[in-house]
Amino acid sequence: MTNAVKFLKLTFSRIPAQTNDSTAKTQLCEAIDDFIYDEVICAQRGIAEFAITKVHDNDVILTFGCSLIVKHVIYNAIKKGKQFRVVVVDSRPRFDGKEMLKFLLKHNIPVIYIYINAISYVMKEVTKVLLGAHSLLANGYVMSHIGSSQIALVAQAFNVPVLVCCETYKFSERVHTDSFVHNEIGDSTDLLNSLSNKSHIDVNNKDLNFLDLLYDVTPHELVSVVITEKGVLPCTSAPAVLRVRETK
Repeated sequence: MTNAVKFLKLTFSRIPAQTNDSTAKTQLCEAIDDFIYDEVICAQRGIAEFAITKVHDNDVILTFGCSLIVKHVIYNAIKKGKQFRVVVVDSRPRFDGKEMLKFLLKHNIPVIYIYINAISYVMKEVTKVLLGAHSLLANGYVMSHIGSSQIALVAQAFNVPVLVCCETYKFSERVHTDSFVHNEIGDSTDLLNSLSNKSHIDVNNKDLNFLDLLYDVTPHELVSVVITEKGVLPCTSAPAVLRVRETK
């Protein structure tokens, strides 16, 4: 998001002050379309091409939730004729993994669907973990869907490589080591709606607060590689990539 805002500000600054509103809007819309095509669509295609080299026949790939870029990678592997199985890990309160489950079943991919509390039971069968990312921070930490760090930690315990797919426009100059300094908070009612025994909870109790954090951060020690449109990189490459982007 930060890089997108920077791009918009730079685009604004390049539009001459004497430009009329209609022309300025047209130029801005064209610039946004170009950004989406270059930094999102083309980047996802590039990541899918690099990631396909990491997917082998008879692999058991574990995914978490429903990442659009991970869907691109899996779809590309399907088109290449790769034979593999997928373990879809899901969690409350949004159950995003159900969308990934539907996608895999539509393409006749053998799949196991589990909740995040059962990952230690299936990790011994997994050959690699494939995750999306909200952002790659300057210290190499990966900000992603909450629960990702737990999955990466369990994967390390079982010596399973963790591959993170991330477009370079998501690389950030921020530095975080936890999920509390900076995060986004979801709708607290989602947590309540996901509970099975809501009747036993006094939601009006002043001592009760629902906290629905959307993201967590995964230390770079738990991530094997980051797959970007520039290639397969270590997590610690974020500052170098950001410097290159600044020179453009």
